[in-house]
Amino acid sequence: MAEEQAATAQQQSGQQFALQRIYTKDLSFESPASPGVFRQQWQPQVSVDVSTRSTAIDEEGNFEVVLSLTITAKAGEETAFLVEVQQAGIFLVKGIDGEERRRLLGSAAPNILFPYARETIDGLCVKGGFPALMIAPVNFDAVYQQARAQAAQTGAAASH
Repeated sequence: MAEEQAATAQQQSGQQFALQRIYTKDLSFESPASPGVFRQQWQPQVSVDVSTRSTAIDEEGNFEVVLSLTITAKAGEETAFLVEVQQAGIFLVKGIDGEERRRLLGSAAPNILFPYARETIDGLCVKGGFPALMIAPVNFDAVYQQARAQAAQTGAAASH
């Protein structure tokens, strides 16, 4: 009910934020230490790198948002597997400018894309012969705020 009211209020004010399409832009799975890694006890050290970017793709207010996830699992010093996924979406953003548009593209859109990327990564790991890997949720609001703060610091440092 509250979501419907918010959507109605957005439409009445001429503001729109809508998902147009979700797709996999790039995908990679490597297991350089196989088959030897399968003979070891499985206690990997897993690292997750997350980044996002957005690009205007036309004059109608459509933007491509790309969520990039890189997962590296190491067994000792060897890389057991490396997964890279670029999950993308086309989002319509009309009547919303400035900081609010940047927040939608830098936080709300990646939140929508993340479950798809997470499912893709899990499936690749299983098909690669490894146990399922459920990546913990990412707080994209915090990631966005951190990126904005870092950009502000870089800008302040550059102006001195």
